[in-house]
Amino acid sequence: MTFPTVTPTDDRELVLTRLIDVPRHKLFRCWTEPELIVQWFTPPPWKTVRAELDVRPGGSSCITMQGPDGTEVPNRGLYLDVVPNERLVFTDAYTSAWQPSVKPFFTCVLTFEDEDGKTRYTARAKHWTAEDCASHDKMGLHEGWGVATDQLAALAATL
Repeated sequence: MTFPTVTPTDDRELVLTRLIDVPRHKLFRCWTEPELIVQWFTPPPWKTVRAELDVRPGGSSCITMQGPDGTEVPNRGLYLDVVPNERLVFTDAYTSAWQPSVKPFFTCVLTFEDEDGKTRYTARAKHWTAEDCASHDKMGLHEGWGVATDQLAALAATL
């Protein structure tokens, strides 16, 4: 895999991109099938214990992570755009049935593009404020999402 630098579009965006030697439909499956997403989504020592996914525009999701101390953290959101094997857009600004969340934090735009017989995987985290973006960066988005992306690529290669 390669790790190119991608410039965010503004001070509210964080970007991670990789060229992964796996067909894009396998990466897309890993993002959209609950039994697969629980296998790769969270970097250790955290783990993903449940995933409920209604993968369609307006469909809700709840991915529950568990910390090392056993505390469960549900992450609820809504899919805004779904183009099979090409793009997923989801946000935590809404929960099920277009109910606004308590504190919107970001919208994620995932793209899966063919490149030299591999897949250019790009994740863009678009935040409501520059402060939220800086906070996400300090939380270790690149490190954590980087580990998760390695796990995603490894799992997709086995499908």
